[in-house]
Amino acid sequence: MDLSQLKPPAGQVKKQRRIGQGMGTGRGKYSGRGAKGARSISGYSKMRGFEGGQMPLHRRLPKRGFTNPFKKEYSLVNVGRLEKLEATDFTPESLVELGVLSSVRDGLKVLGTGDLKRKINIKAHAFSAEAEKKITAAGGKIEKIAVRPPGPPPKEGRVRKPAAPRPPAPPKAEAAAPPAEPSAAAEKPKKVKAPAKAAEKAPEKKKTK
Repeated sequence: MDLSQLKPPAGQVKKQRRIGQGMGTGRGKYSGRGAKGARSISGYSKMRGFEGGQMPLHRRLPKRGFTNPFKKEYSLVNVGRLEKLEATDFTPESLVELGVLSSVRDGLKVLGTGDLKRKINIKAHAFSAEAEKKITAAGGKIEKIAVRPPGPPPKEGRVRKPAAPRPPAPPKAEAAAPPAEPSAAAEKPKKVKAPAKAAEKAPEKKKTK
């Protein structure tokens, strides 16, 4: 006995049901789909959110608010957190290395929650008014970093070189004016009107009786 002799048990494999073969098959004239409607045709696919033709839920609910695609997502740190660190000079990269921040996101912003009793120097993209007041009052210095504009970062190695200045164009030579052609009125001689001749009267013939 080998694999070629194996057969499924009787009744396990059934013949595929074929529909749409007419009234004599016992499957119905329209194969159970009905005569008309969206589901009667082949390739029917129910649309997401379809509710039988009535106004779907996602169109009945009101829409409010606005999502700003250019919103800046800053990583936040408070001055009270900086007070507990041993370093005195801080940058966004150093705070990531120390584990204070997981990432810088769109920039670093320093907030004024907590007390600051020592001198620190910090570079960040933004400062709150309270944080700036506490750092300067403790004798520290702040330095603001320019925020990168929205969009993907510029690719390195593809710096566009400035175009070379074009040489000035040579002055165009003025074309000599063509000689003036004599006008048609000057070429044609003027016609002199002849004096009107007196009409000669033919002699009247005498009528004969």
